[in-house]
Amino acid sequence: MIVKEMKRMALCLFLLLFAGSVWSAAKEDRTEQRVDSVLRLMTLSEKIGQMNQVSSKEDPTGQLTECSNEEELIRSGQVGSMLNVVGVERTRHLQEIAVNDTRLHIPLIFALDVVHGYKTISPVPLAESCSWDMDLIEKSARVAAEEATASGIQWTFAPMVDIARDPRWGRVMEGSGEDPYLGSAIAKARVRGFQGTDLSAYNTMAACAKHFVGYGAAEGGRDYNTVDISKQRLRELYLPPFSAAADAGVATFMNSFNEVMGVPATGSTYLVRDILKGEWNFPGVVVSDWGSVAELIPHGVAEDKCDAAQLAVTAGCDMDMEGYCYVSSLEKLVLEGVVSESLIDDAVRRILRLKFDLGLFDDPYRYCDAEREKAEILSAEHRKVVREMACKSIVLLENREGILPLDNRCKNIGIVGPLADNPDDMLGSWCARGDGKDAIGILQGIKQAVGKGVRIRYAKGCEIEGDDRSGFSEAVQVAENSDVVIVCVGENRFMSGEAASRTRLTLPGVQRELLKAIKETGKPIVLLLSNGRPLVLDWEKENIGTIVECWQLGSEAGNAIADVLFGKYNPSGKLTMSFPYNEGQIPVYYNAKSTGRPYVPNVRYVTRYLDCPNVSLYSFGYGLSYTRFEYGELKLDKDTMFPGEKLRIDVSVANVGNYDGEETVQLYIRDVCSKITRPEKELKGFKKVFLKKGERTDISFELSLADLEYVLADGSRESDPGLFEVFVGGNPDDVKKAEFILVQGDK
Repeated sequence: MIVKEMKRMALCLFLLLFAGSVWSAAKEDRTEQRVDSVLRLMTLSEKIGQMNQVSSKEDPTGQLTECSNEEELIRSGQVGSMLNVVGVERTRHLQEIAVNDTRLHIPLIFALDVVHGYKTISPVPLAESCSWDMDLIEKSARVAAEEATASGIQWTFAPMVDIARDPRWGRVMEGSGEDPYLGSAIAKARVRGFQGTDLSAYNTMAACAKHFVGYGAAEGGRDYNTVDISKQRLRELYLPPFSAAADAGVATFMNSFNEVMGVPATGSTYLVRDILKGEWNFPGVVVSDWGSVAELIPHGVAEDKCDAAQLAVTAGCDMDMEGYCYVSSLEKLVLEGVVSESLIDDAVRRILRLKFDLGLFDDPYRYCDAEREKAEILSAEHRKVVREMACKSIVLLENREGILPLDNRCKNIGIVGPLADNPDDMLGSWCARGDGKDAIGILQGIKQAVGKGVRIRYAKGCEIEGDDRSGFSEAVQVAENSDVVIVCVGENRFMSGEAASRTRLTLPGVQRELLKAIKETGKPIVLLLSNGRPLVLDWEKENIGTIVECWQLGSEAGNAIADVLFGKYNPSGKLTMSFPYNEGQIPVYYNAKSTGRPYVPNVRYVTRYLDCPNVSLYSFGYGLSYTRFEYGELKLDKDTMFPGEKLRIDVSVANVGNYDGEETVQLYIRDVCSKITRPEKELKGFKKVFLKKGERTDISFELSLADLEYVLADGSRESDPGLFEVFVGGNPDDVKKAEFILVQGDK
């Protein structure tokens, strides 16, 4: 009887899945039919208008090159999408013009850089990545999508999935750090969060994987600069998160500003036609970055806008953002036979498909609900999610003196520093429509967290930038009258992000001097860092026993920081980008390769610096807890692995400290001998586990042949028989190790 019931249930499940796939295919066919029916009605001029994206002139996110009347452009059929237009009232007004005042009534898509929140702001993405919590990162993106869509937006220019190893580059704050495996996992999570399972739902929005590709490798960490990487390095390091986003169904891609192998990415047929639309068969829209089609001219590969339009559309760029190259030149190029109209049709078909998928043809005003806008923006539920996200983004770098968590013995707390009472800078760069007045600063968060019996004293001490030391004496006085001093320093929100490259990564201005002055009082110090990138903290590490990397945590920054300081939440964050000893080390990253002369202590002719270690100050994967986790020896289910098999790795993890807490258990491998050089460690898995104090659990990982493969310049994948090392631990420098042999051929 039980067997029959199980068979019946299995049959029902199969029929449901089959019906679902048939319905999905039918829906897709119907969409294609609708797209074709619209496309057949369009003139060449109307098609090209769909390929033009223009920005509102009220709050642009780049340098405006033309000041055309946006409403007149819409009426003339020269706009397919607008960016930087927000709010139900404004988006409805412009949508009504597109639907009512144009011949074919094709709706607009409204877009915005909703990078880490719309009004309720989450931590900057680099901070979020330090949580290693994919479910929560997805939730964070979901909050952003719910608020943005409630305010008339259907398309976000996120996630940024550029791998970056150079903290001088300001845009590291937008990404997920230095590792392609973790970056790929986060790319998928953020795409799922923005897009959900149904792009036509009223509270989901089209995501955009950017910047395709190699932008994070800009020479010297200088924004928009040249990129020169090999095809193999491109395949191995920079493409995987984009491929993962494509696999997750991301609706759109964005070209990058930089050149790759001598060709600007916006005009690169190899990148867009051959890889993205060819190898990966990507069906969605490719949009240029702001003005990047027109920038083919200063790059030196196009003579004028006409030339730039030809290069970009031939390469596969479907939509020109704020470049005005397509609307000014494509019709002429097609009529003269220089550009095939089939290229135009392909681009417009993708754009129309996206509009159908978003449900805009069925209801152009579905994202224009004023009541929903009021209900969603800054809701208590959204603030709860971003507070949890902020707690999990914090990384405890040092706690040598055991000051944290603060307890009830601290009756007098001093708070000093330019970022203590500064909610605006807690939001970080690319904070969409976030407002400092809606954010909780550090001082406010701590005041709300302590009891009536605790006295809080505050002094700013200095500004973030500049050399004014006049506030030092007040800050020192506050410190001298306190049991513990919380020093809040770092960057303002404009010191990282786009066009925010820096060559000096120490604390800006005289903040380090302020810290030294507080240090001289002899009072216990808790150093809180609010920043959007890794900083140089060599002096701080040596002289300050308690350091907390808070990052720029968003709307709930102060509450989350207080949760961690007072032990309501035990910090669990792990770095996703290495911190250098100094700028001369850059780039420095965990997954480095050996050389023909690997480092050996006290040996001269090896790869090394005379004045600095080879390794980072704080490595990728590093982060402390208020408790301690102890790892047992690794147990492999076999010491020889054949293709087609999986290798199981088991490890026991115990919480041997005094606090409940979470640990991110990390799995790394090393291919000891291979056809091409391999990193000394490569991340291949991770699991976040919560353990009560005294609790022990067993963690299991599996490795397949795919995990042992590497990619070649042509995109093919190989694996080498022979010895592999496997490592498991809380960070790549503190691991347990085992070995196994990969055998070629059948068992």
